[in-house]
Amino acid sequence: MDEHRLVLASRSPRRRHLLTQMGLDLEILPADVDETPAPGLSPVAVVKTLAENKACHVMQQRRQAWVLGADTIVVKDGRILGKPENPGQAVSMLECLSGATHSVFTGYTVGHHTRGKMITCAIETSVVFKALTKQEILWYTGTHEPYDKAGGYAVQGLGAFMVKEIRGSWANVVGLPVCEVIQTLVSLGAIQFQGQKS
Repeated sequence: MDEHRLVLASRSPRRRHLLTQMGLDLEILPADVDETPAPGLSPVAVVKTLAENKACHVMQQRRQAWVLGADTIVVKDGRILGKPENPGQAVSMLECLSGATHSVFTGYTVGHHTRGKMITCAIETSVVFKALTKQEILWYTGTHEPYDKAGGYAVQGLGAFMVKEIRGSWANVVGLPVCEVIQTLVSLGAIQFQGQKS
């Protein structure tokens, strides 16, 4: 792909890794916005609203650049599971997810202020956890991994041992649906594959 710089409105190292491994040249500029979900919104509306808020905030600062904002949530039985702040919360989340299916939603917005272009989408992936023993939960919550992750686990890390099945985009569970994001960037003209006629 070409060398156009994309501004990522996120401090997530996982999103950064997913995009840089695609060869994209990134500027990291986290959006300073309130990420508290508005009450009464559907999971899709929550992630789309937050992604758009992040992108628009950074688009005001980088008016000549393409900006990508994103937000990921884990939802079980209609309840949004955020990032656990302590071992007790992490244990509670994993007990909730154990032996069951939950959904991961990521909303993303790609926009360019000067060109007046913006697209917002949301992707859902279903994740099936194996039944976890108390010992497994206590071991995992004793690691560093659960505490900056929605739902309290990382599918790309130690948490992989808990995931029995993924229905949909694996990258979406990590934090960004790469297939759809790249497709959106290409459709907007933000990037192009080398050899593609302009």
